[in-house]
This record gives sequence, C-alpha cells and structure tokens, in this order.
Amino acid sequence: MNKKLKRGFIQIYTGNGKGKTTAAIGQAVRAAGAGLKSYILQLMKEFPYSELESLKKLSDLITIEQVGNDKFVYKKEKPSNAEIEKVKHSLNKVKEKMLSGQYDIIILDEICVSIYFGLVTTKDVLFLIDQKPPNIELILTGRYCPEELIEKADLVTEMTEIKHYYQKGISTRKGIES
Repeated sequence: MNKKLKRGFIQIYTGNGKGKTTAAIGQAVRAAGAGLKSYILQLMKEFPYSELESLKKLSDLITIEQVGNDKFVYKKEKPSNAEIEKVKHSLNKVKEKMLSGQYDIIILDEICVSIYFGLVTTKDVLFLIDQKPPNIELILTGRYCPEELIEKADLVTEMTEIKHYYQKGISTRKGIES
C-alpha cells in the first residue's frame, strides 16, 4: 500500500563535488522502504549507469528514465535542436507524472546542468516547481544551480570537491562513478 506524504518539499543537490545523483537516488531508495513511489528523470545521461540495474529490483516503487546525452559537451558544441526538444518534451512528461498522483517523489537528475547548457531554461523549471502539488517531494540535482532555483528550494546541499582521485589520473570505475 502506498503511503502518501503529508507535505512535500523542494530539495537541491548541487556543487562541483561527487555525490549529487547518489544522494537523490539514495532518497528514492529510502522512500521505497517506506512504500513511497519515485519517478527519476536522468538528463544528459544516456549511458548504462549501474544504478539502472539495481533500481530494476525496486521497479514497483522507483521508475527511472534517461533522456538526452552529453556528447555535445565533450565536442564543445551547442546542443542540437533535437536534444533540446527531447529534454523539453521530457519536462512536459514529468509535469504529467507529477500531477498524476501516482508518484510521491519526482527527481530531476542533472536538471541544473541542463539549464547551464541551454537544454531547458530556468523559467521552464520554475514553471514546473510552481505546478508542484503540496504533497510531492521534488528533488533537483546538478552543478551550476541558478540562484532562482535555490531561492525556491526548502533544502539545498552543495557538494564541494576537496580532493578527488581523478586528479591522480584515476578514471571512472564501474559501480562507483558509472
């Protein structure tokens, strides 16, 4: 039986340190333990990250979808119109899911980075926030969080990199960073 939240807040995990996505997914896993349902939209992450496999085991309580890639970032190009349209369409889909009453938690993973790279606008996300029902928890992640979103949030955590093994040439490890 799905237990509804009495009151939902807006959380943001931002900053240049590791752990933003991990924190958001951890929140969804914790919520699943309480019978709450989460919808996670991962933007700019069309890659088989390990969390996709583990979350399949909780698929009755956690739905995760990936939209868009980040190839344009590495090529130092602007995103294509097709990528922009995919992300904008996915935000409309998120709004429908948020208003459906089917989910308790909505997670927009890398939404702040998506704003930074021009896939969506701050105004688009503020509009979505304004549509949030009072009993829905909304979690936004990503570097470069606009001040306007921080002002709207109830909880903001900034992950700050103090030291990282990437600086020693260690690359991404399956199950840890991907």
